[in-house]
Order: sequence, then C-alpha cells, then structure tokens
Amino acid sequence: MDSDGTKLDRTEPRPGAQAIRRALAVLRILAAGRETGLPLAEVVQATGLTRPTVHRIVHVLIEEGIVERREKTGRYAIGGQVRELALARTSRSPLMAAADDILRRTSQQVGDTLFFTVRTGNDTLCIDRRIGSFPIQVLSIEVGARRPLGVSSAGVAILAAMPAEEAREIVAANEARFVSYRTIAATVLARIAAARRRGYNLREVGLVPGTKSISTWIKTPDGRPAAAITISAVRTRLGPRREPELADILLDAASLIEQRIRSIVA
Repeated sequence: MDSDGTKLDRTEPRPGAQAIRRALAVLRILAAGRETGLPLAEVVQATGLTRPTVHRIVHVLIEEGIVERREKTGRYAIGGQVRELALARTSRSPLMAAADDILRRTSQQVGDTLFFTVRTGNDTLCIDRRIGSFPIQVLSIEVGARRPLGVSSAGVAILAAMPAEEAREIVAANEARFVSYRTIAATVLARIAAARRRGYNLREVGLVPGTKSISTWIKTPDGRPAAAITISAVRTRLGPRREPELADILLDAASLIEQRIRSIVA
C-alpha cells in the first residue's frame, strides 16, 4: 500500500523515479568534489548520463539552491541549502554512536591514523579520522571525503563482505568513475577476491605513495556491510610482523562495534 492506501505493483516503476535517481546520482558525484567542485564534463563521465541530461539536472538543482556554480572556475559544487536540510537530523547514527569510544581506544592502541568509513549507495564516505601518537601520520583522506566503492582500502573491504554478484554489479556501475582514480574494474575485483580470502583488506600501496593500509568491514544486524575501519601508516610501520597484529586489533574493534549496534537497535 502507498501512503494514501493505494495498492502498488512493486514490479512497475514509480512515476518520476528515474528522474529522481538521476538527480541523486549527480548530487553524489558533486559531493565528491567537495568545496572546489567538479566540471560538468567530469559529472557526465562519472554518471554515464548524456551532457544535456546532466546540464538540465544541474540547473534545476541550482534554481533550488541545492547546487552552486563557482564563478571563477565554472565548476559545480553542493550548495548551502544542503547544509540547512542536514540540520533536520542532529542526532548521531546508531553506527557512529556504537563506534565512537571503540575508535578512540583503538587509535590510542595502534598509534597510527585510523579512519572510519561508511557505505552510502555506491560510494564510501569518511565520517571520522583519528590521529595517532606516532610522529609520522598518514592523512590521505579527510572527513567528508566521498569515493566510489572499490577505490579506497575501506571500499574494497566493504565490497569483499558482500555477496560476490552484488559486489560485481557495484564495480560495473562504478567502472566509468574509476578512471579518475587510475584504476580499472579488473584490478578492483582482484583486490576484493584477495580481501575475501584474507578476511580483511590489505592495500600494499596506499593512496599516498610509501604507505600501506589495512581495513576490516563492519556489518549491521541484518548482515549487510555498512562500514569499515582502516589503519593507514608508512610502509615501515606495516611490515610482515606487525600486519597480522594490527589486523587482529581491527577485527576485534569491528566485532565490538557490531555487538554495540545490535544492543542499540534491539
């Protein structure tokens, strides 16, 4: 039943659904551009939509205050209206509430930079970063950074925790966007397979040259992978001896967060 009591055939597309999904796809891509924004051509490439379609969507969103055009660069970015809409939800998610103190303790324990990343659609979004005590820290990702699933160590970990067919579908959907990150679908699929075999993801070459990363996935009570914890460090800090030790620490932290989520939503 719909909200007005009308029985709906779920096999039939809802009127206007395609237009809404296209607009959301454009917004997600623009969110990855942060404050500097993205040129229209890059949005076209990433979404796979035609240039006229993207142009039309962007200008409607500009009229509504959801998107802004940077006058100096001609780039498009998320507008101020989005921040106002976000004020409607001030409470933390159960995931963040469950993870907060566990992330703090884990960061203190490992001494290296810790990232907490969630899945949003076909993307990852970094929602927390903890700076460790070791003098050299890897600050490769800022809080608020959005990337296609499969690009970052966390994204590969999240995909590895999914059913294989679902992961392949997401990789295929993101394939056009991988170009900007100098990777291809075959490489991403190989990394996913390796992470499944290992039980966590190990990225030998991080987003910053000379670094390595380890990521473990976190599942919600329904068994869906929703987030990942990542340690990023200079290569000398993630040698063969320390790697399994840190992987165990992250796996324990992920398990504790999953237990907390179950108690919060119960």
